[in-house]
Amino acid sequence: MRASVLVLLLFAPALSGAAPGIPAISVIDTGDGGQNWSVSIQILLLMTALTLLPSLVLAATSFTRIIIVLAILRQAIGMPQTPPNQVLVGIALFLTLFIMAPVLSEIQGAALEPYMAGEIELMAALERAEQPLRAFMLSQTREPDLALFAGLAGHQGFASVDEIPMSILLPSFLTSELKTAFQIGFLTFIPFLVIDLVVSSVLMSMGMMMLSPMLISLPFKIMLFVMVDGWTLIVGTLAASFMAI
Repeated sequence: MRASVLVLLLFAPALSGAAPGIPAISVIDTGDGGQNWSVSIQILLLMTALTLLPSLVLAATSFTRIIIVLAILRQAIGMPQTPPNQVLVGIALFLTLFIMAPVLSEIQGAALEPYMAGEIELMAALERAEQPLRAFMLSQTREPDLALFAGLAGHQGFASVDEIPMSILLPSFLTSELKTAFQIGFLTFIPFLVIDLVVSSVLMSMGMMMLSPMLISLPFKIMLFVMVDGWTLIVGTLAASFMAI
């Protein structure tokens, strides 16, 4: 009881100093005939955007392709836990930041800086920020995937790419990214598969059927990967797969 009374006494000045009757939600009319939301609504939208940021990174950037190819590479070498997941995610995040740097720079110049300077409203800033991201996703999305999801949504076609809604573009982009990632992963898997086949054939011919081929082939696969500078090749191939389009 004494503790609760003490807490009330401590917070009494703050409670008494609060200004009653201040609306948490309000719409402010601008001078040019438009409307702007109050600071409380903008803060709420910002916090909501931060919670959706991981999903946006997964769905609208190059992260999906990169992390899948790196995971397939790890399986192809034969070390499912090396490099650890934290290292792979870190590589994928920083490579994503490198690939998306032109898009982020365009968003900053066209949307973020004018909004912070008070030149445009929040909705206008969001519309401007959407355009570079849409251009990036459209450049990486296959037309059959767009046609598939447009047909599922009941759209017969679009006069221009600007009419494609994000609800169709996002799943189409993700599907295209998955297909491209598995194509690159397949090509990455082949050299290591050849080493496994050669080692297995040699062991069979020598009668060492009880010896695990994976145990013998692992050092050779690591040596091959190091000799050809594999990490540079993989990272360069992933970056070039986005830059070439």
